[in-house]
Amino acid sequence: MPNVINYATNFSNQLRDLYGQELTCDALYHSNSDIQITGAKDIKIPKLSVSGYKDHSRSSMTFNAGTYENDYETKTLDHDRDIEFGIDPMDFDETDTVVSLANVQNRFERTQAIPELDCYTYSKLHAEAVRAGATIKTDALTVSNVLSDFDDNLAKLEDIGVPLDRVILYCTTDYKKLLKNAEGIQRTLDIKNGGGMDRRIHTMDDITNIITVPSGRFKTQFDFTDGCVAAEGAKKIDYILIDPECQISRVKYSYIHLFTPGSDSRTADKYLYQNRRYNGTFAIDHLFKDGCIMHVEG
Repeated sequence: MPNVINYATNFSNQLRDLYGQELTCDALYHSNSDIQITGAKDIKIPKLSVSGYKDHSRSSMTFNAGTYENDYETKTLDHDRDIEFGIDPMDFDETDTVVSLANVQNRFERTQAIPELDCYTYSKLHAEAVRAGATIKTDALTVSNVLSDFDDNLAKLEDIGVPLDRVILYCTTDYKKLLKNAEGIQRTLDIKNGGGMDRRIHTMDDITNIITVPSGRFKTQFDFTDGCVAAEGAKKIDYILIDPECQISRVKYSYIHLFTPGSDSRTADKYLYQNRRYNGTFAIDHLFKDGCIMHVEG
């Protein structure tokens, strides 16, 4: 019987911790927990609408009849990726264990898999914003207008009833710097016992979840031909202000296996490491148009 190690099972806790620390878009993959992928590669998002109250007649023995409509939005997973590494036992021995399976796995996740999932997710949100007609701003942001821009965004979300305590602000360090120095902003500085000063922005009004995204992962388009690089003509995203419930991000399939030397004819005397991930990010169309606001360079 082939000698196969289920790497994903043996190291699931370490991988979970790694993704929790390094993946900035993780929260988007935990929204809408009631909508799951079953069977095929499509996700069916239910859309149920119901009619409202009508005046009650005390002289009538019946209630007013209501109506409801049920429909589905169908989304198809579109990001299916894989890689394998054949590791020679002598590389392991002669590099003083630098080329070990754990090191290859760790380096791949940190430098390739995790950054790519961020890049895919944010660029797909931008593509969905264009398709669904969500607000995409391009006017230049300055210390003079960044605060009013932020206020306008919150006013729009709050006016349509989006709970601001679940909204996430994804942004670059440059955008956070603008907020720190915005004209008209008032801040309380925390002078620590050791004399240090904390000037970080942890929350902003009702937005308690502010996540900084490395600028290299915050582009409108990426080329996934070989790894993940910014596509020609890609523009930088400054921020995405989003209600996670207006979108669905899912990893349907994640496969990580290690075949040891002699497992089959393909491995010969090498260790064979395989990694595959199948995922997708989609707007819930009737919610996304109002639940996502982003700013992209003009």
